[in-house]
Amino acid sequence: MSANYGFNATLTAKPQMGDRLVDLLLTGLNEGSPGASEHCVVYLVSRSASDPDVVHVTEGWTSEEDHHRIFAGEAAQAIVAQIDGLLAKESEYTDYVPVRGKAAF
Repeated sequence: MSANYGFNATLTAKPQMGDRLVDLLLTGLNEGSPGASEHCVVYLVSRSASDPDVVHVTEGWTSEEDHHRIFAGEAAQAIVAQIDGLLAKESEYTDYVPVRGKAAF
């Protein structure tokens, strides 16, 4: 499967909450969570090298519709509800249409 829709999100945690935010975002890869969906082909959580409370998430989906449908589900909304309490400010999003690339872990 290839990614036909995606986005980057930059999330800034409250001071000293970056570790908790990363841990919570990584639960998105657990069975039954959005990142485990067959429609999510990229789910990458990264941290800022200069500020441990700034976290970046890169997601690639088979389609925008698949993303919205899965994101509206109970598992995704439960994660979002917990994330909101950890943030120091509103998240920044950049949407994109993937062209080509590589990710090997």
